[in-house]
Amino acid sequence: MRWRTPFLATLVVALVAASAGPAAAASASPRLSYLNPGGQPRLTEKVPVNVVFVGYSPKRTDFLAGLAKKYEPVVRSRLTYGVTEKLGITYTYDYKLKYTDKSYQDAFFKQLGKLSTPAPLTAYQQAYNDQANNVLDVTSNNYIDAPTVEKWLAFHPPSGVDTRRNTIYFINWFGRSDFKFHVYTKTGEPDPDTGYDFGKNRDSRKLIAWGGTTADDEETGLGATRRVWFHDLSAGPESWTSNYDVDNADVDGDGVPDYRMPPSWEYTKNGYRDPSQLAGDLSKITRYVALNLLMTTSPLYPVELPGNALPKSINVDSNTYEGWPGVDASQQYIKPALVTEELSELRWRNRLSEDQQDLPYTAENQACYLGELADESCYPDSGYPSFANLYLYTRDHLAGVLDGKADYEVPVFNYAVGEGIGVPALGYADDDWATGDQSYVFSFISPEVVASGYGLTTTQIHEVGHHLGMSHPHDGYDSATGVDYGPSGDFLFANAGDENNSMMSYIDLNWDFSQFDRDNSDRFLTAAYWEAANRVAATVPKGKGYTSLKVADALLALSSKAFAAHDYRAAYTLAEKAYYSVAAIPGAGTAKVTTQLKAEAKAARANTAIHDPHEFIDTLTPDSPRSQP
Repeated sequence: MRWRTPFLATLVVALVAASAGPAAAASASPRLSYLNPGGQPRLTEKVPVNVVFVGYSPKRTDFLAGLAKKYEPVVRSRLTYGVTEKLGITYTYDYKLKYTDKSYQDAFFKQLGKLSTPAPLTAYQQAYNDQANNVLDVTSNNYIDAPTVEKWLAFHPPSGVDTRRNTIYFINWFGRSDFKFHVYTKTGEPDPDTGYDFGKNRDSRKLIAWGGTTADDEETGLGATRRVWFHDLSAGPESWTSNYDVDNADVDGDGVPDYRMPPSWEYTKNGYRDPSQLAGDLSKITRYVALNLLMTTSPLYPVELPGNALPKSINVDSNTYEGWPGVDASQQYIKPALVTEELSELRWRNRLSEDQQDLPYTAENQACYLGELADESCYPDSGYPSFANLYLYTRDHLAGVLDGKADYEVPVFNYAVGEGIGVPALGYADDDWATGDQSYVFSFISPEVVASGYGLTTTQIHEVGHHLGMSHPHDGYDSATGVDYGPSGDFLFANAGDENNSMMSYIDLNWDFSQFDRDNSDRFLTAAYWEAANRVAATVPKGKGYTSLKVADALLALSSKAFAAHDYRAAYTLAEKAYYSVAAIPGAGTAKVTTQLKAEAKAARANTAIHDPHEFIDTLTPDSPRSQP
């Protein structure tokens, strides 16, 4: 359903009029059903999850046994400080399993055959062949364009499957007479600053999964909204999930065995995995990748942003320390229009802008930067670790940097350094080292970073995406167990989540936010505006704002219905209107709420031990998946 403003205004007036009268007008406070002064939102959604098996037939009970019944998102940055902050959202999953028939499979695999282009073996297919325990050798290879396959699946579902709702396709081509060894590709979207096409140039970016493309994606848009992700264990073997390695239990060298899903032909007697484990493995991918990391995620940071009020305008305040001799990095490696264009896809109800300035790269600043690289604190008496150097330096030198031209400014600090100096990461979106609120965004560039294919533009989009609340599609939270996990040990297979059309991925094949990102952001913001309306409503003087409170209550009723009907944009819009209805009441304490939140943060800062919450650093270390050739 699409909500139109005239209809909305008429309906709200009707709802308020129906509940108001002479007696009601004299009441000290209105009776409210959805607005809950001082409380949390009560948003619920029965989430349809289509799981389509193409070439598989896992036992239904075995597959469903590993799935969660519901999910409650939390603010992940708070978990580091021992706080489980729920958003007030509860998802219950409605699983619909579809086993495709021979006719559908024949049509689909015929299409894959047509799309196949002969190609040399990837380095990782050859590495698989070189294993001691592989059950067969990959004898040939074909490239298949991943976006084309996603589009075919989106618009050619089996009967009874609505791909406008979350749909997971599990594909197995192996075992058919028309099978071809293959990998999927995504090319044609190079880094906007360097022109380097990761999908074309690197075997590590050859895929076994893809999806999440929006209707209006500039390069591979579907043309209509669909929510599809496919996963094919008969593709590859590949680098990203390390499923080419069937010899070594610990592939990342951290001393812990790493769980991953091998190629489909390895599910056999004397293979890497017993055939009886296939249903459970596909269930793990559904739960811990498709649902927890893509379709119904938890935000990394609070999406309401720290500040005086929920903002209507957001400015990316980009500041560059120009320490790369002879290079104007801000001019050469940042495209501000692209940064705001991509972020606007995510925060579509905000006015976004970016401004830039260069800052002096002083001796003090350099000492803190180099100390972070060398694990030496430049604030030794603070009790903070060396990785807080740039946070502490920025905190102490923030005066005069932000210009106050928007409701909220994202403080971004870029470090451009010369050859051989090194960088601590591609970037990271720091927190405040006290409460889990977001603080400053840091991005890094050097000759070595550029040689690896990266400028600053895409790093800024990614890191500001974090600042605005978005998590990676390879790390997340499982609410049923309370476990926050990343791609290592029992969850190494979570790297499969990166194989989707999301700016928040590490796989560097696109610079857009996925349909899943957009859905989740709209859900998070619905909850944020609802909770803000509740907080401000608690400050309204007794007997004041009767009509405005009833209007807000009616708007939240509509928001709740839109949310339950999966119309997240409408739900977000209506919750925002409810907030502004309450905030406009004379005497409503929006400033009081802000003061209260700041006091809570100050108390937490005084009573919380210093943590090191930086598992979200966007690394470019040699052992990182994105550093592989």
